Amino acid sequence: MKSNIKIIKENNGKHFSVVGDTYRTIISGKQTNGEYAIIDMLVPLDGGPPPHAHASFHESFYIVDGELEFKTEDGKYIARKGDLVNIPKGGAIHSFKNTSKAMAHLLCTVVPAGLDDFFEEIGTPVEEGEFLPPHHLSEEEIKKVVAIAGKYGQVLYPPDYLDK
Repeated sequence: MKSNIKIIKENNGKHFSVVGDTYRTIISGKQTNGEYAIIDMLVPLDGGPPPHAHASFHESFYIVDGELEFKTEDGKYIARKGDLVNIPKGGAIHSFKNTSKAMAHLLCTVVPAGLDDFFEEIGTPVEEGEFLPPHHLSEEEIKKVVAIAGKYGQVLYPPDYLDK
């Protein structure tokens, strides 16, 4: 019987700029029959996604380095190196932002896969370590991203939605 073990070499995978962050798909849903995906995220100062929710998949973030402020409807949390933030299925609204002075590095695991395809569709391909400044979206671009997010089971909220 042939083993399906995969060895993913360091820095293999596609790199994308998404909202000013640089994400690398370590292993995609295409490689795991849609069961899961792992995404390596580099988040510069003030980087991170706006509030969003996704009811149909589990997401976890392991903080490899740096720290991030996570916001949920329950409040704010600072996640530091070595912490794990677990967002179960069910659609909890959440966001995160790098409020420290150093680059934040995290590993995001999604079960089942799909978020990796979303990032590929909305992101801009970049080289390893390349960062593009966050792009201010026009009304038309916002509508397009919202529609694409919906296709992947995500709901996007205004940037100030979780501010209390």
